Amino acid sequence: MQRLFSHRLAWTTAENDLARAEAAARASGRPLLDLTVSNPTQVGLRYPDEEIARAFADAAVSPYQPSPLGLPGARAAVKADYARRGVELDVNQVVLTASSSESYALLFKLLGDPGESVLCPEPSYPLFEYLACLESLKPRSYRLRFDGLWHIDFDSLDFADAAASILVNPNNPTGSFVSRDDFDRLAGLAAEHGRALIVDEVFADFPLAPSAGAVTAVAGRPSPALVFSLGGLSKSCGLPHLKLGWIAVTGPVELVSDALSRLELIADTYLSVGTPVQMALPGLLQAGAIVRRQILERVQRNRQFLVKALGAHSPCTLLPAEAGWCAILRVPEIMSDEAWAGTLLEQDGVLVQPGYFFDLSMGATLVLSLIVQEQVFAEGVARLLARVAAT
Repeated sequence: MQRLFSHRLAWTTAENDLARAEAAARASGRPLLDLTVSNPTQVGLRYPDEEIARAFADAAVSPYQPSPLGLPGARAAVKADYARRGVELDVNQVVLTASSSESYALLFKLLGDPGESVLCPEPSYPLFEYLACLESLKPRSYRLRFDGLWHIDFDSLDFADAAASILVNPNNPTGSFVSRDDFDRLAGLAAEHGRALIVDEVFADFPLAPSAGAVTAVAGRPSPALVFSLGGLSKSCGLPHLKLGWIAVTGPVELVSDALSRLELIADTYLSVGTPVQMALPGLLQAGAIVRRQILERVQRNRQFLVKALGAHSPCTLLPAEAGWCAILRVPEIMSDEAWAGTLLEQDGVLVQPGYFFDLSMGATLVLSLIVQEQVFAEGVARLLARVAAT
């Protein structure tokens, strides 16, 4: 039979067992304690609706002035937001996109030819496989190793046929920042092989301790390689529905200039970023700071509760983290992490993510969202630990 659909869509669309069990539980009307929620608009935060509405009301949104890399005022707002984190950029180093996913898509178009690979950290979130394949690239993993802290396993890093390397900083779900030594070594290897780095920093605004943020902001660090740093409203301001991301381009001056001119051509082909959200961006970044503060406080309180609930003699171990919205919990290896997740769902009405979803390969691990409402998180953790004790 003649092929109808692209090979880029060759992955299966079937639900896994856990997804089917969750769908059945929800269809039955059974209440669930969902410890997987990652949508900040669904976890009871107080959104500054008046400030957000005012940001759009004050913006002159009627005129349409196509600007492939983003409107100057919006790019200046992003530049100022980087300065808030101690990163100095020229406004012309900023490119606006409709989302972080689109940022990846544009960069994969810029950097890769069909059939080439993209180096992706493992563990990390599974989005990269889909984004790479949709651009006719092949995702290829390199490992992060854990020895009490997370490090890049440079023995697993192979730039052969790689269009670029992705670095998630801080990583999701490990919550680990790249060390300065690891970043400098990675950038050196990328430059040596004539490759670029894509540094996903969407969780950089959520350090669990004040000192943790000092090891991020790699967009402002001198690099021998071309570096594309990703951010956006979705995570930093808890505004995923407003659809605006950005790329900060740094590195050797000639490479930056060449990359920006090529990105402008690609972006001009789509012109996907809406005018209203660009015009409103200065006000949205101010309003988003209110949401960001609530998220960070929620994450810190839930993690502190989890530490206290585990105590000193729990058979479960909470892995250390420096930032982000997730907690990784090692549970006894009397069954797989998928079996643990299925048991918790079916017997306790608690929904968690098994570690293998993120390519965690360190025994049985469960990943919990720390932005869940605190009473839901507390009850879900209590049921989880009770199940572990009873098993």
